Amino acid sequence: MSAPEPAAGSVLSLVPVLPVVVIDELAAAVPLARALVAGGLSAIELTLRTPVALDAIRAITTEVPEITVGAGTVVTPAQAAAAVGAGAAFLVSPGCTPALLDGILATGVPALPGTSTVSEVLTVLEAGLTEMKFFPAAASGGAPYLRALAGPLPQARFCPTGGITQESAPSYLGLPNVGCVGGTWLAPADVIAAGDWDEVARRAAAAVSLGG
Repeated sequence: MSAPEPAAGSVLSLVPVLPVVVIDELAAAVPLARALVAGGLSAIELTLRTPVALDAIRAITTEVPEITVGAGTVVTPAQAAAAVGAGAAFLVSPGCTPALLDGILATGVPALPGTSTVSEVLTVLEAGLTEMKFFPAAASGGAPYLRALAGPLPQARFCPTGGITQESAPSYLGLPNVGCVGGTWLAPADVIAAGDWDEVARRAAAAVSLGG
């Protein structure tokens, strides 16, 4: 079974909660991805924060084709190109400079450029993208901030990430301009280190239920 390929502008519709994952040991990548799939999640944002991240993207795309793999924490144009070269189907950045935005657009894959201010949202909209990341969500005003943006900028849609929990996620997912949320709670470092894939699958299933 092949993973659903996100068409341009459709990353937000892949899953209600996008798992945001840091892989320190390459051996954990494939079993982690399989656990997420077992729980019902068909997409993952694998952050480029460790030396094994690109290899982890390659391993998951090869061995777990039923999950769509995106690269997160993309902070340079070179990283964007490398991630797509490794098989990433979409890109996510924590913020967005003009150079980074150009580099992301040059890859031709769907992306969620990071924003946290109205001006940054306008910059991304001017580049022709309507979907973006809102980060750090809880520290930047949370659901009330995004609700306020829906009036003047209804065309902008978000994946808020940062400080969101299983309990607070519904307050974001109920907003008209939120397509999904980023969740680090699905596969935290201690659970990955313990290899507790049943717990990852349990958390994934609970996250799927938030989609209604």
